[in-house]
Amino acid sequence: MDRRHSPSPTAGSPTTATSDSLDPRHQDRRAENILDTSSGPTVPSNSREGHFTNTFLSEPAASPRFAGHIVSSPVQYREVPLTDISFLSSHTSHITTAQIQEEDQPAVIFRNPFEDPASPTGLAVITEASPAPDQPSSQPPPPTQEQQTTNNHNHQHPNPPLHSIRHLAHAVMAFEKSRKFSTGTSVHRKRQMSTLVEKEGHFGPSLTTLYLGISAVFSDDHTAVVALAIHDTIYLVDFSVKHIVLDDAMRMGADLIADHVISEVEKYEHENFAKFIGAGLPTTLKYMSPTLCSRLWLELDIVPIVMRPDDEHKEKSFWDVKRVDEQADSMARKCIMNFGPSLVPLLQVGWRGVVQTDAGFRAHLTTVQNHKDTCSHATWETMLTYAKKLRGNKTKIAFFSSTPQGGGVALMRHALVRFARLMGVDLTWYVPKPRPGVFRVTKNIHNILQGVSHPDQRISAEEKQSIIDWITDNATRYWFSEGGPLCSPEDGGADVVIIDDPQMPGLIPLIKKATPNRPVLYRSHIQIRSDLVAKPGSPQADVWDFLWSNIQLADMFISHPIPIFVPHTVPREKVVYLPATTDWLDGLNKHLNKWDSGYYGHIYNVACHSQRMTELNWPARKYVIQVARFDPAKGIPTVIDAYAEFRRRCEKQGLTDVPQLVVCGNGSVDDPDASLIYDQTMSQLETYYPDLIKDISVMRLDPNDQLINTLLANAEVVMQLSTREGFEVKVSEALHAGRPVIVTNTGGIPLQVKDKVNGFLVQPGDWKAVAGHLLELCTNEELWKKMSHAAATGVSDEVGTVGNALGWFYLAAKWQEVGVERHGKGGLKGNEKWVNDMAREEAGFPYVEGENRLPRHFTEVKQIPINPKPTDA
Repeated sequence: MDRRHSPSPTAGSPTTATSDSLDPRHQDRRAENILDTSSGPTVPSNSREGHFTNTFLSEPAASPRFAGHIVSSPVQYREVPLTDISFLSSHTSHITTAQIQEEDQPAVIFRNPFEDPASPTGLAVITEASPAPDQPSSQPPPPTQEQQTTNNHNHQHPNPPLHSIRHLAHAVMAFEKSRKFSTGTSVHRKRQMSTLVEKEGHFGPSLTTLYLGISAVFSDDHTAVVALAIHDTIYLVDFSVKHIVLDDAMRMGADLIADHVISEVEKYEHENFAKFIGAGLPTTLKYMSPTLCSRLWLELDIVPIVMRPDDEHKEKSFWDVKRVDEQADSMARKCIMNFGPSLVPLLQVGWRGVVQTDAGFRAHLTTVQNHKDTCSHATWETMLTYAKKLRGNKTKIAFFSSTPQGGGVALMRHALVRFARLMGVDLTWYVPKPRPGVFRVTKNIHNILQGVSHPDQRISAEEKQSIIDWITDNATRYWFSEGGPLCSPEDGGADVVIIDDPQMPGLIPLIKKATPNRPVLYRSHIQIRSDLVAKPGSPQADVWDFLWSNIQLADMFISHPIPIFVPHTVPREKVVYLPATTDWLDGLNKHLNKWDSGYYGHIYNVACHSQRMTELNWPARKYVIQVARFDPAKGIPTVIDAYAEFRRRCEKQGLTDVPQLVVCGNGSVDDPDASLIYDQTMSQLETYYPDLIKDISVMRLDPNDQLINTLLANAEVVMQLSTREGFEVKVSEALHAGRPVIVTNTGGIPLQVKDKVNGFLVQPGDWKAVAGHLLELCTNEELWKKMSHAAATGVSDEVGTVGNALGWFYLAAKWQEVGVERHGKGGLKGNEKWVNDMAREEAGFPYVEGENRLPRHFTEVKQIPINPKPTDA
């Protein structure tokens, strides 16, 4: 069947792609069938005048658009035959474009998948619109010669007639021919930078940071006029304009606009030794070029910022009369405002503490198809099953955690919110307003539960009360007030609530008192020393009793898949297991080309230079690394001791090409121990290993995911020598990058590593064994290659974003279905099962033998296997 003459798929009733769609409160109105377009409204063939008479539209078009421009209403639409239809669709947008011919007067119609169900669904443009019958024309009279002269003298465009789109032609006709970039770097600089790359590798050159603006207008001859504007942080640097014929490409599903932009930008970067940080583009271009945003992010490491040029109505007319290059320049200038001094998108926390991920939801990094490519068919179909249920029931999910940035919990929540928005699931994340002194108390609680605090350290009654007061104040002011997420579901509040970690359990009794029938799930992310909790009178028992008094009211206890992490007081029927996860498409894990890796490697060396710290000489010299927060449980002293022993063994064997050591990590607002541990690390080096300081780089880094990505992906070996650990998904991130690992047999780490296959397991504190394995991997190239391949190909879907979303979507859908347990009825029994197993089985996609998944025997035997006594390697 010829697709060109097929009825268009129609979307459900999603929200409008306006600033409102960025508001998480409107998530319940997103597309119900982003990937299922089998249903939707159609128009009868005998539609009355004033309606479009085809399957694309079902309501009058109040604000038709052409290339992002608004054509004023009212206008008259007549029945027209569909003589030629071409489609441009993707999993991201399901845009459908129809080219209609009537008496040689072309018109373009396309369906917006995020249209508000309460507003007209049709978007259209006509070449010449006339007033509807019985309606007076509001078109102003033509300007007098004197008015026209004044306008020209002031370089202003006259106000366009309300019912004409002639003014739109200005943007298209501004450039009858294409224009190439005109700037270029000097021959001397090219020679200098090329020499630097040869001598020092890609970490050597300093690239000029720039921003990009993109805009396009579309004429009725299937031609797009695409403009690229290059900006530094002050002014326009250069621009280009290109005419692209789209007719055949649209029919074949190609995205020629994205092809052109990617090619031109990459070429400009390499010829001018530049690095583009962000790119601004209008919403209409995102829909007309559905792969552009994701390709900018995944291929060129450019953050695409999508904006409505006419957010303010009074500015609409200014956008309409701009030439296409001026539109691109405007996008570049607005894009810059979304980045902070460290050149990463600004973290935005909105009213009521809602975390607005990805620069206030403006950064559109990935498509649905991108995520589908990261997992198996069974994982994807299972996730879709529960996403469809949540959309159908308009379920609202609310997460509460202590901080929007810094640790593994925040990373998982950013990825989950981003993915949920793509899938049309109403999932929102809230954090409390911080209070001085509270994070010191919560960090002490964290350390006590993990058993890494001073043996006599306890939490006083005053400190416990300070946490209760902090949570109660935030809940009362922001979350239980009218319109807040903890209002009753009938009043617009969340249907299912998830509480993260020991900072926030004080919310649980408040929620249960207000809405006892609302499911509340508690997620524990840390290693809890249940053996010490079981000792009456211990600091761990005291802290746990304080926390359990609130947590026991939760309907489910979700733990890392380690049974000994669950204290004996937790009923087993409430317990389910869910691993920590990471996002394969975010800045931490996506593939970076040499050009972008060099940029971030240079940033690292500049930061080292500014702090008088050892710089990296890669690739001339290899390095081994541990990436982790400066935390007392991360085993940093063992890392230093192991490297020193490794150096001694290398010296004995006469090895001269010895790798450097990197110890680095990001900070977090709820982690006040970082400075103390950093100082202890430097003191250890200066006291015991002063001769190695020139070969060891110890850095606390500003938040920058791609920088961590670069350091992990280029390391020879990655270590994670924690003495206490929850799951530490950094291990899976290193394996995914194809790096052999040396890790301790503690917490959830051994679930991720196959000993002697993709890495080595050692006992905590066994620095001699670590040194021996470092020597093996750095001297046996065949072993390194074998382990590297096993690492890159052996990571389970369960530790990716789709696997994580599968678990949470299942729990939310199931709890809303069964309700909380009352009088022995309702509720969901966990009985220490894996959430992914429960979800896959119910969806009809159970795990099959040989499928890659985390080992289940750890939870079956109820304890972590202990390796034999470590030997001197």
